Amino acid sequence: MIGFLRGKIVAINPPLLLLDVNGVGYELEAPLTLFDGLPDVNQELMLYTHFLVREDAQILYAFRTDQDKSWFRTLIKVNGIGAKLALTILSGMKMDEFIYAIREKDVNALKSISGIGKKMAERLIIEMKDRLDDDSWNTIGVEINKNLAGNPGTDSLPVKAPHIEAINALVALGYKHQSASQMVSEFKNKDLSIEEIIKLALQSTLKNK
Repeated sequence: MIGFLRGKIVAINPPLLLLDVNGVGYELEAPLTLFDGLPDVNQELMLYTHFLVREDAQILYAFRTDQDKSWFRTLIKVNGIGAKLALTILSGMKMDEFIYAIREKDVNALKSISGIGKKMAERLIIEMKDRLDDDSWNTIGVEINKNLAGNPGTDSLPVKAPHIEAINALVALGYKHQSASQMVSEFKNKDLSIEEIIKLALQSTLKNK
């Protein structure tokens, strides 16, 4: 229907974005991650879109990349996942982390997303695992696949990077997954052990209080 839009930003009011396309104002709903690094008002922007028609509304959803759009369409096919919850998932967790949680059957990580309870997390793991096992895994899971273990005879699960292990440890301590991810983000690209990342993340949190 409408595959993408290119126009100037008129207004930014997350999760809504108003885009002027040749004099026509399109009101778009988008995941919160789209607003990170978004150009200023009056700057031009191209976004991929998904048009949803309901009995009570017609909604145009916007995404930074075609991959995010594909993820959205995959999520709304899951039983019990509507467009609103799919946007929440895209807003609450990076896709590589989401894929990892699915493959590791990490219910707690998924429960850290607003609106996802235990039953929904378990349903996501079952239904998304089947979808991730098809050929689309090679493109959708590209960030995770970069970390695949190359040893013959393994089950090809991703290697757990120190920052991922640190996130899991912080979640076990009671932190929300999103908060734990933010806590370790500044240390993820440094050559540090899991213990060092956790220690620095906790120290950083205490300093900011």
